[in-house]
Order: sequence, then structure tokens, then C-alpha cells
Amino acid sequence: MDMEITIQRTTAPKEKPQIEGIPFGTYFSDHMFLMNYETGKGWYDPRIVPYGPLSLDPSTMVLHYAQEIFEGLKAYRTADGKIQLFRPTENIARMNRSAEKMCIPPVPEDIYLKALKTLVEVDKDWVPSEPDTSLYIRPFIIATDKHVGVHASHTYLFMIITCPVGSYYPEGLNPVKIAIESREVRAVRGGTGFAKCGGNYAASLHASELAESKGFSQVLWLDGVEQKYIEEVGAMNVMFKIDGKIVTPSLAKGTVLPGITRKSAIQVLSDWGYEIQERDLSVDELIAACESGKLEEAWGVGTAAVVSPIGEIIYQDKEHVINGFQIGALTQKLYDTITGIQWGKTADPYGWVVPVC
Repeated sequence: MDMEITIQRTTAPKEKPQIEGIPFGTYFSDHMFLMNYETGKGWYDPRIVPYGPLSLDPSTMVLHYAQEIFEGLKAYRTADGKIQLFRPTENIARMNRSAEKMCIPPVPEDIYLKALKTLVEVDKDWVPSEPDTSLYIRPFIIATDKHVGVHASHTYLFMIITCPVGSYYPEGLNPVKIAIESREVRAVRGGTGFAKCGGNYAASLHASELAESKGFSQVLWLDGVEQKYIEEVGAMNVMFKIDGKIVTPSLAKGTVLPGITRKSAIQVLSDWGYEIQERDLSVDELIAACESGKLEEAWGVGTAAVVSPIGEIIYQDKEHVINGFQIGALTQKLYDTITGIQWGKTADPYGWVVPVC
């Protein structure tokens, strides 16, 4: 598909913020990408326009039935001023898998990648250069039929917006506290757990708010059937170093998001010689490993935080400290390696980096 992207540049550029102190995902760049879809016509009119509000009819279907999907990736500025993306085709492929589940037409990879690169290049001055900063990129698709009735829409809007960001957690790379949720559930087998759609996150809010009110950064979810097996943290996949082996929940049930940082971490850890176990991990096994000292390190992995050490988990009101509430040596090495590739500080032996400009 060879589609020309039209560009309408803003006549009123915004002042660029100081990254330090700005909450993640709150200050957006000057432009955004839009493209429309109509059944029988396909995707059309790809364009970059000044960032601004949308005008939606009150009956727009996404507002009533939540037919939407989204992605998250980043653009990084290297020490020599160049800008690059990290594994964008993986995000494209994942979004199209989410699209299939949500009855949304897939976006062709070539126009999707072209849109990402073009938007970042147009707003290249928004890609920050301070240490540990990046330009967060949020692609998303919403159903736009004007109709109150439960069925798949016939029209859609694909958009991409960006914002300069620093650390996802206020703690930065310091360990965080995680609460294991044993009452509410996030996803069930056969549902949308593997898809990156807003409903999954809306379902997590109640438990997450309760956990945050008690001083915890995130909820660690259990499976939705037996409430027995570890699945994922609200905004990240999760990994554990247990007795020298790396254990992470399996994707086989379709209830865990197939994270791109997760996939990258597994590749790196495997190349370092670690045994990787993608399997069911019961909460009882995890707590027993905590109590016996076999749980050596724990961390979350995701686009926003990249690698986030877990220093404490609480389960049934009992606190379990991991590695003395210190970042582990392997967690630090994994963070340094992946971010080193992302920011161009170290060589990329995998071909994961895609240059923009």
C-alpha cells in the first residue's frame, strides 16, 4: 500500500516543557496523525495535523461499547542527536492481533510504520535529550459509527499522539511495592486479556486504586478462574529469578499481554545463559520461594518503565521483602542492556533499532 501522508504544520507551536517533575503522559507535542476507515473503501486520508480536540457525535459507538485498541512505544534520542524507534514492527503486529479480537480492520504495516516515522520526524524537536527520557508514542483506533446498537462498527479512526516523558514511576529505578490481588480479576481465558484494549485497564482500576491508597505502586493479578496463578502487573509483565532460573507467566492461556519488552528480555536473558521457564507459577509457590530465600530478584517489564525492580510484595496482608528491598544485579544489568540499545549507548546485535532521522 503506497499512501501519501499529507502534513499540515501548526502555526502556533507550544512551549516545550522541562521533563523533570512532569507526570508521565500529560504534555503532548504539536502534531498528531489521523487516518480513517470505511467498510468497502478501506483505510484512507492519512494526515498529520496540529494536535487538538476531536469532534464526536454523542452516539459514536466507542463511547458506548468500548470498541477500541491502542499501543505504546517510544522514540529515543542518541548521544549524537539521532532519533530511533525500538522494535516498532512488533507493536504493529500486536496491534493487529488486538484488532482481530476486537473486530477492527488491521492497519497495513507499511503505512503504519511510515506514519510513526513521519510523525516523529515532524515533531523531532519534541524528542528530549536529557538522560532517561524519551518521546512516548500512543497509536490507537476507535469505532466511529454513529449508532447505539451492539455490533462492530463500519467506520474507524486511527490516531497517533506523542508526549515527552521521563520515568514512568516516581520511584524511577528504585524498587516498588506490589500488592497481590486475591479478590478481583482482570482477565479470563477466552476473553480479551492478550489484547491491548481499554476494557482490560478499566477492569483493573478499582483494585489498583485501593492498592495505591495503601502505598503500593501496582497490583499483581492472579488468574481469573482459580485465582491461583500469577499473571501480570497492571502496567507490566512480571519476571522472577527463582533459585537461579528465570520464571515468567506463560502466554498460552491468552490472559497475559504479550509484551514486547518481555519478549526482548527473554531473548537477552537466554543469550546470557539463563534457563527461562514460561509456565504457570502459583502464588503459593511464589510465596514459598520468598520465605525460603529462593526468590532472588523480581522485576516488571514494559514499554513505559522498561525494567522496574520489585522490592516488596504483599499477599493476604503479609509483607514479603525481596533482595533486601534493593535492585538486584541481574535486574540492573537487564535494564542497562535494553535501555543501552534503545538509546544507542550500546551495540544492537538483534536489529531491533529502527532509525527515524
